[in-house]
Amino acid sequence: MKYPLLERIQAPGDVKLLQESDLPQLCEEIRQFLIQSVTSTGGHLSSNLGVVELTVALHRTLDLPQDKILFDVGHQCYTHKLLTGRRAGFAALRQKEGISGFPNPKESNCDTFVAGHGSAALSTAIGIARAKKIKNEPGKVVVIVGDGAFTGGMVYEGMNNVSKLNNLIVILNDNKMSISKNVGQMANYLTKLRTDPKYFHAKAHMETVLEQIPVVGSAMIKCLQDGKQFVRRGIYHSTMFEEMGFQYIGPVDGHDVIALDHMINNLQEQFAPIFLHVVTQKGKGLKPAEENPGEFHAVSSIDLNHLTNPELSPKDSFSTTFGSTLAELGNEEPRLCAITAAMKYGTGLNFFKHAHVDRFFDVGMAEEHAVSFAAGLASQGLLPVVAIYSTFFQRAYDQIIHDVNLMKLDVLFAVDRAGLVPGDGETHQGIYDTAFFSQIGIPVYAPANYEELRYWLRYLVREARGPRAIRYARGEEKPSLAALGCSGKTFDCVETREGARIALVSYGAESEEIIAACDLLTQKGIAADCYKLVRLYPLPEGICEALQKYDLILFAEDSVRTGSIGEQLCFAMQQAGWRGQYVLRAVDNTHLLHANVPQLRRDQGLDAAALAEAVLARIKEKEE
Repeated sequence: MKYPLLERIQAPGDVKLLQESDLPQLCEEIRQFLIQSVTSTGGHLSSNLGVVELTVALHRTLDLPQDKILFDVGHQCYTHKLLTGRRAGFAALRQKEGISGFPNPKESNCDTFVAGHGSAALSTAIGIARAKKIKNEPGKVVVIVGDGAFTGGMVYEGMNNVSKLNNLIVILNDNKMSISKNVGQMANYLTKLRTDPKYFHAKAHMETVLEQIPVVGSAMIKCLQDGKQFVRRGIYHSTMFEEMGFQYIGPVDGHDVIALDHMINNLQEQFAPIFLHVVTQKGKGLKPAEENPGEFHAVSSIDLNHLTNPELSPKDSFSTTFGSTLAELGNEEPRLCAITAAMKYGTGLNFFKHAHVDRFFDVGMAEEHAVSFAAGLASQGLLPVVAIYSTFFQRAYDQIIHDVNLMKLDVLFAVDRAGLVPGDGETHQGIYDTAFFSQIGIPVYAPANYEELRYWLRYLVREARGPRAIRYARGEEKPSLAALGCSGKTFDCVETREGARIALVSYGAESEEIIAACDLLTQKGIAADCYKLVRLYPLPEGICEALQKYDLILFAEDSVRTGSIGEQLCFAMQQAGWRGQYVLRAVDNTHLLHANVPQLRRDQGLDAAALAEAVLARIKEKEE
């Protein structure tokens, strides 16, 4: 497909060389390019289709990198990347050695800041704008914040600290659609602000009356337009944004690129921080995405001619197995509640919502609130389950410690996307949860297949009490792990070979690699046994005794090394008097890539070949 205008943009600033009349066509080309490219490679689609015109208008006015653009959340940045000369990189979007799906300053000096988590960019932007003031540097700082991010409290912490920053422009990208439909009073407030007819009727009526006044009518209309902030204050009794120190502008049409171009250009001279309220349509330009933007938030390679209903799971996964099992448990346990943070479909809790709507809660992008809310429920005798991606549980660490763990409340943490995660790169890896849950004494379970997930989820809901966590990988179970079934034990010896003096140990999805590594060692004439943990913390009773007989133990895990389960097992073995060789293979978080899981494992030395080689190297060292 040809993109005559888009192909003329090879570097930052090239969009300024186009005629204003070319801008609608450029936006159409960008939208078609994104649809064709992202449905081929996978990536974030709906959010990017919604901000095409807005991003074009910003690039027409701003001078990058002197001016700064920040995105919240960063997955809205695809048009920005196209306009800064990275179109060729989209062929390998989110793939190893390709461009990131998020802003990345290592990739371009036009990318201001890494932004993979929501509700944080405004605080960062305020810091950058303040730094410009301190250093007497010119330039604007513009931050685009989705309305979904306004369900997270950090936005308001930042807004309370703008303090006359007249080099800051905050743009609310109001599409009334976060990953799961927005909930709460803030979303309702924005809807009222955007749609209440009183303001528009009053404005239209006053203009009609004034037009009939000879001579001075036109001047008075202009005065009215200049003073619309006063009119808005009279109708709404001020806006929250103005009370916090912003000059509020909007709501405005986020898909009129020429009007946006003029408006943003007019904002170059400002006397206060500006809050520009832009109304957009998520998924614009792709009818299925317009109708079901949640389904197209993040897509794999898809066939646009064969699309699924977003209310249904397209295929089996750990998330849908968790969600459907929890919904079944809700039938027998009336105290069971389910909580998520704007990830109803991603966590599989759509099943629970359909079955038990009164006990399902989507709190928006507010992980801290989700955990403390669960603590409140648990304190009153209910059984809350908090289902959040591993990378986002990090945001609620204080609440896990203070609000749940100190009182030993009955809260079950369902840790989705645990371990290495494809595509999204360093901001989305689920590699810290084993360390931060275990270091505060919370039991952690890691099923490796669907059967184990169902068994242990039932146990954790029906029998276990106090804070507890269950973690599982993104996507489908692996055949080699599905074949293991579920013993109901907290650890299993899943491979044994006669005369083995070497043991390979792991848990969860990484267990696939130690099983394969044992096969590779067998081909080299080396006998090794395989152990798979299900309960990671506290270490299963009997595991140290079972491993005492081995001369060499290799522990492999797709979690960060410091504070890891492997470190804890090594210490426990030493305390038990074992004096053999111990090899720990875990994630080095200093170089996390955006790549698929097999590539990530190879890069981290966690694939079967690397594990087998590590064992062979230790054997060779001992022989020498």
